[in-house]
Amino acid sequence: MGGSAVVVGGGIGGLAAAIGLRLVGWEVTVVERAPVLTDAGAGISLHANGVRALDVLGVGEAVRAAARPQYTGGTRVPGGGWLARMDGTTLERKLGTPIVGIPRATLHHLLRTALPSECLVDGADVTSVDPSRPSRLRIPLGDAALEADVIVAADGVGSRLRAQLFPQHPGPAYSGSTVLRAITERPVELDTDFELTWGEGAEFGHIAFADGRAEWHAVLNSPPGVRHTDALAAMHRRFGTWHDPIPALLEATRPDAVLHHDIHELATPLPTFTAGRIVLLGDAAHAMTPNLGQGACQALEDAVVLAAALTTEPTVESALARYDAERRPRTQSVARAARQAGRMGQQLTHPLAVAARNTALRLAPSRATVHTILRHADWTPPGLG
Repeated sequence: MGGSAVVVGGGIGGLAAAIGLRLVGWEVTVVERAPVLTDAGAGISLHANGVRALDVLGVGEAVRAAARPQYTGGTRVPGGGWLARMDGTTLERKLGTPIVGIPRATLHHLLRTALPSECLVDGADVTSVDPSRPSRLRIPLGDAALEADVIVAADGVGSRLRAQLFPQHPGPAYSGSTVLRAITERPVELDTDFELTWGEGAEFGHIAFADGRAEWHAVLNSPPGVRHTDALAAMHRRFGTWHDPIPALLEATRPDAVLHHDIHELATPLPTFTAGRIVLLGDAAHAMTPNLGQGACQALEDAVVLAAALTTEPTVESALARYDAERRPRTQSVARAARQAGRMGQQLTHPLAVAARNTALRLAPSRATVHTILRHADWTPPGLG
């Protein structure tokens, strides 16, 4: 089965979906509302499930070459003591690949360049779909329009297509946390590949990159919409007394490099990821908190499963039904687990609750951390023929 598809959204999930659909013989157009499809963002960790999906899409080798494996690190307290260690070698042995850290811009670039430039349309704002002909959907674009057999809504957590399809759904909800993050301007001497540090209502973490630079992020309990005149100075005040290398990471950062976003999620699960021949993918379908590092990985899984369904099922309708049946339970389960991880991690504020959690983590066997990661990362992708 082949046909034409329009992917609305040129982020990681949208580009991956376009690559997968082209691999199974579909004509694809990616529409992005940004005036130029640029490679931006901070950093990302990819677990084995995300890397396996990238392998199926044909870009796994390039991603591995640009990424840094995460073998060492874990979770600490602000004074520097360890709560849990990460055993990256065991994870690699069990899964065939380690967790890897990569700048989000690099991943985006590798996905974008895997597509012919003529597939990409930027500066086009898609606000709705005309479903009057169910078998041949139409997307108005100013005075023109695009037609397609399938439309993939990969337009993010604030998806306008999702709002059109599910007008009674409450939409994204504020998680109670805000995140500031940046990539250092220069290499930083680090003893570990990946760390999280939990304080009361706050988390600071880093991901080391292959070129010696690092991404850091700070997650804080906060009302939505709070912004700082000098975000980097605010981070120095909040985290400057925490253990090394946190002060060094902040010192190696340019003030204008700090990104600040409130964290929203689809706390109310969608009843389906499809509506006719429109299919939701990535954050548009299942935006989750970042506490498990699975957001992008789940979008990559979506892309592979969608392409596989459209090449093996006899009709578009049965393919999208299969996609929904496979992806909705898994992604919504991961989203619930991520929300719970945040509540038991960064969002805890009561000193007694924090102390109880820390004691439990210190007493837990090392295999418990490995098991938690395996629960979500041990996913086998379908083949694309």
